[in-house]
Amino acid sequence: MIEVADLSVAYGTGRRRVLAVDRVSLSVPTGEMGALVGPSGCGKSTILYAVDGLIPPTEGTISVADEPVHGVRRDVALILQDAGLLPWKTVRQNAELALRIQGVGEDVADILNTLGLTGFENSFPAELSEGMKRRVGIARALALHPRVLLMDEPMANLDSLTREHIQKLILDLWKSLRFTALLVTHDIEEAVFLGRHVFVLSRRPARVVEAIANPEAGTAAYRGSDTFVQRVRYLHELLGGVQ
Repeated sequence: MIEVADLSVAYGTGRRRVLAVDRVSLSVPTGEMGALVGPSGCGKSTILYAVDGLIPPTEGTISVADEPVHGVRRDVALILQDAGLLPWKTVRQNAELALRIQGVGEDVADILNTLGLTGFENSFPAELSEGMKRRVGIARALALHPRVLLMDEPMANLDSLTREHIQKLILDLWKSLRFTALLVTHDIEEAVFLGRHVFVLSRRPARVVEAIANPEAGTAAYRGSDTFVQRVRYLHELLGGVQ
């Protein structure tokens, strides 16, 4: 479970102090997926990085699996928007990076195969499509066998077909591995398709405007349902009035 209680995050001091997140509380049950959606620059990524332990809270508390977050944990993995690949390393080396940093000698062949990257192990990022780069980023995160997967707009700037392919891939991985996940996205349809718990945020400083239960998420057929269309429309209207 991810539990965030009264989280506030401020940058700088004195006159330069900027409040990015203001008393945010949210909860994602174990084995489920939550989504943060809100205006650009509202503080979504700041919340995600605080859950990852990269940014300390100014106020409030964060816990993962009933344990307080005080720095980065091995059972929590983060996928960045641009995949964060090192251009001088191969697909295999990039996928193994987090393992090597932690001194783990585990092989990533099975993970690369699951993600359709077999045969590209010795390729460099410049030789890959954007969709394949994102899959390498996912492979690196999953190599740690995380209990919690944090995703910072992993489908951003992809064409619509590639975006839907990566969405389905994440959905299939979640079904088979049952990690707890929190997704940051600016795409409302994506948030509704993947997130069983959708948290709508205000403009900066981020506050939770509404937490929406979305139990139908997580099935391929959901995207074509009337419930999906209605929920997307509701979120559009809600975000249109966000202050």
